[in-house]
Amino acid sequence: MLEGLRTEHRDLDAAITALSDAGSTDQLQLARLKKRKLRLRDQISIIEDTLLPDIIA
Repeated sequence: MLEGLRTEHRDLDAAITALSDAGSTDQLQLARLKKRKLRLRDQISIIEDTLLPDIIA
């Protein structure tokens, strides 16, 4: 599950970069992709936090 989210996050990053580099004028599409990417990042962080315990040194 975690690796799937990471893969989707990387794919979205590549899609956003490709659209930006192509000079896409569809700002709504770019905004949706960026929002989805941020949600994925948050989900990944939550899962990683549950898998990796905090170590207070």
